[in-house]
Amino acid sequence: LATGSTTGRKLGIPGEELSNCISAADFVPWYNAHPDFTNVSVDLNTDTAVVIGAGNVAMDIARMLALDPSELEPTDTASHALEIFKASKVRNVYICGRRGPEHAAFTAPELRDLPKLENTDVYIDSDQINQAVIRVDQMGEVEKDLRNNLEAMRLIAEHSKKGVDRKLNIKFLAAPKEIKGSGKVEEVVFTINEVKDGKVVATDKTFTIKTGLVVTAIGYNAVEYPGIKIENGRIANIAGHVEHNIYVTGWAKRGPVGVIGTNKSDSSDVVDLIIENLKEPKNSTGVEGLLKSGHEVIDQVGWEKINASEVISGELAGKPRVKEVDWKRLISLGTS
Repeated sequence: LATGSTTGRKLGIPGEELSNCISAADFVPWYNAHPDFTNVSVDLNTDTAVVIGAGNVAMDIARMLALDPSELEPTDTASHALEIFKASKVRNVYICGRRGPEHAAFTAPELRDLPKLENTDVYIDSDQINQAVIRVDQMGEVEKDLRNNLEAMRLIAEHSKKGVDRKLNIKFLAAPKEIKGSGKVEEVVFTINEVKDGKVVATDKTFTIKTGLVVTAIGYNAVEYPGIKIENGRIANIAGHVEHNIYVTGWAKRGPVGVIGTNKSDSSDVVDLIIENLKEPKNSTGVEGLLKSGHEVIDQVGWEKINASEVISGELAGKPRVKEVDWKRLISLGTS
């Protein structure tokens, strides 16, 4: 099983089932032209959107919502999503994380890019950053990346605003408590957290953001299969072994951490484990048999055909590429 972590983690709060509360696991592939997600229902007929999470996925989503559609026009954003963004009434976007600035999973390069947004003002509470710096200083020696993150946040807080109508607000120590609405998202109630002795704890104070859209970006879980146990968002396994003749690798094995290189070495280890566990090789036709069985296979050459088609379409439209979102068309391009 090399199926990754493709389902969004749940907040586990009342109202999460309301219409227009969307997981990043659906929202991101929707605007990135994944064929399985073209029909995701996204309603941007609201002036305020809330993104829950404090990592780069949350930031990417918030940027997409906060950008002027003219800034998306020359990109490879899916055509169906671009039409929705063009009609968007969103002008205020909130990124809300339950922990402090020092705990955020943003990276400094992405943070430094935020003040460069031409049509969007970005806001961070400078007091929250200053308090985080004090807490970090008390920790003694800390990683350079954390210092860089806090410095990038401080620069955002101090950066002069352009006075434009599009605003991106980053709020920390804000834990979602409840999503309210009559069939559809109307507001989110947050508990105000605080940091005590290095731990994030809830206070008895709350605040509410009126909004018509919530996107959750709090992590991913492995895809569930009948009879396969899930533990902590990943397929239960021991060093890649799930049960007799079933193995797992990649994010489905470890959780959503690591990059392509990590997964390559991980898969190699699991292959070695499979070979070690095989008592006797089976009399099988292997890959050659599969190729002769009538299954449609897209190889490197097929991928290059798809890529060339998308790039050519993009050149005609003044974009890097126009992504194909129809499976039949993709398979036809890749096997022709």
